[in-house]
Amino acid sequence: MLTALTHQVPPSIAECELSFLDRRPIDYEKALAQHDAYRRTLADCGAKIRHLDCNLGHPDGAFVEDTAIILDKAALLTSMGVGSRRAEVDAIAPVLTEYRSLQRAADPGTIEGGDVLLAGRAFIVGLTSRTNSEGIEALAQVARPLGYDVIPIEVQGCLHFKSACTALDDETLFVNREWFDPAPLAGWRMVDVHPDEPYGANALPLGGKVMLSASFPRTADKVASMGYDVELLDISEFEKAEAALTCLSLLIEHAD
Repeated sequence: MLTALTHQVPPSIAECELSFLDRRPIDYEKALAQHDAYRRTLADCGAKIRHLDCNLGHPDGAFVEDTAIILDKAALLTSMGVGSRRAEVDAIAPVLTEYRSLQRAADPGTIEGGDVLLAGRAFIVGLTSRTNSEGIEALAQVARPLGYDVIPIEVQGCLHFKSACTALDDETLFVNREWFDPAPLAGWRMVDVHPDEPYGANALPLGGKVMLSASFPRTADKVASMGYDVELLDISEFEKAEAALTCLSLLIEHAD
C-alpha cells in the first residue's frame, strides 16, 4: 500500500520562508482548492491520503516532504536548515512512527527532504543553503547499511535540489543542468526542461502517470512526447511560496 501524507494549508502560508523569489500575494482560497485537486489526483493514482493538521501554526507546514526521508525499513527525521521550520519535524514524528522506525539528523547537520531524490536505489542529495555535508552523512549512515547509494551534488540557483532535478522513472532524470553539476549522474538518462521554463524540472511520478506543473506547458509537452502519461496540476499559489509538486506530500510504501 502507498500512503501519501499531506498537510492542510496553513492560513499563514503567505508568511513562508523565501530565498530565491520575491514575495507575492498568495490567494489562500485558491491555494486550498489547488491542494484539494492535488490530493484527489494522488488518490486517483492509487495513494491512500492521510491529511494532517499538526503544523497549522507554521507557514511552511504544507510542505511536508521536507520533514523526513523515507527508506525501506526506516525514516530519517530531518534537521531543517532554517530555524523557523524545525518544530514541524517534531510534530510529524508521532505519525511516522506508525510506518517506520525513526532516526534523526542532528546539529551541526542540516538536511531537508526537498534536497533528497530517490532514483532507483540511490539517494541523490543536493548541497544547498538548507542541506550540508553533515546532514548528508547522517542520511548515509542510515541508508548505506540498507543497500542505498548516497550521492552528494553541488546546487546553485534554487532553494532545493528537487527544483533542479527529479526522476521520471528509475533510469531517467528530469533536469535543469544550469543549477547543478550533472557529471556525477552520468549513469542516468537525462531529460532537460525547456530553456524558457527553468523551474519546470519538478516531476511526481505515481501510478503510471507523471504529474507536472501546469505552469510549464512547453516542458510538459516535451515529456509527453517521450511517451509518458502526463497529468498537469495547477499549483501556482504554492509556486509563489517557492514550492513544487513533490513538496506537498510524503510518500510511504507499507504493508496493508
